[in-house]
Amino acid sequence: MSTAGYFRVRLSTIRALQPTPFDLYLYIDGKMILYVKTGDGISSEKIQKLHWRDTGESFFVSNDNKQAYRDYVKGLMNSSTMSNDEKAATLRESSIAILEDLFETPDVGVALEESKPIITDLLNFMNEAPGSIGNLISLSGHDFYTYNHSFDVSIYSLGLGQALGFDRKVLEELGQSSLFHDVGKRMVALEILCKKGPLDEAEWVQMRQHPQWGLKILNEHQGISDAIKAACMEHHESWSGGGYPQDLSGQEIHPFGRIVALTDTYDAMTTQRSYNVPMRPTEALEMMKTKLQGRFDPEMLKAMYSVLFKMEKKVAS
Repeated sequence: MSTAGYFRVRLSTIRALQPTPFDLYLYIDGKMILYVKTGDGISSEKIQKLHWRDTGESFFVSNDNKQAYRDYVKGLMNSSTMSNDEKAATLRESSIAILEDLFETPDVGVALEESKPIITDLLNFMNEAPGSIGNLISLSGHDFYTYNHSFDVSIYSLGLGQALGFDRKVLEELGQSSLFHDVGKRMVALEILCKKGPLDEAEWVQMRQHPQWGLKILNEHQGISDAIKAACMEHHESWSGGGYPQDLSGQEIHPFGRIVALTDTYDAMTTQRSYNVPMRPTEALEMMKTKLQGRFDPEMLKAMYSVLFKMEKKVAS
């Protein structure tokens, strides 16, 4: 039996003894086993016992109950018994669970539409608990080409957009743009995306085509804004020129393209990858300011410092 028709959830998003409005399944040896029935809860002891095996690959909820799961998490976010740090961790894990399902949806237009509640929840939390924003960023590190990377780029981009004074509507669009900036990598060979080591010249040729492929995918769907397309197409352009695929420079690059260029690079430099050690946040920013000088909008790079200051609990060097 495959996992089609289900989406993965982390056990950490399920509160002990609280009835769940959905069935929770355990995937073992190719079989989907009903573990918790709708209306039942899990004891604290059982959650602790199972926590060691919760790799993100074991617990599932039916796609038919996706909205019930979202409502359940929203209830947790409004709870007075959880700290803001606990809420941040729950919001992160639940959002990534839903993102994984969305990223595998063939219809990108549908995926973009269904990502809106994630962005709304993130913005609400960032406004209500600014001191816990850093808890939305992964501490443990992650493989670069994962849903975690797109999620982290979105958090950084939303923070940068706030620092630049964007209004709520623009921020919502920026959040979607940054979540799906790498949608063109759907068309890059998996062995290239997952290669444990630097890419060779031929592999780089294919990898560098992902912005155009992303634009092609987005153009196949109605109602996707030019701003979202720009973030996808222009996030490898350079402020001083020489980027790809169009060799744009300065104000020719859409603001969303400039933001994602910065946040995508920052997350790549500070993330564990198979062939390098992640840099400390201040080291990454210093390199971007000096050795990579000219690649980024200087005003946006300056604003990025204020974003990281808000997250200093998690990114302090």
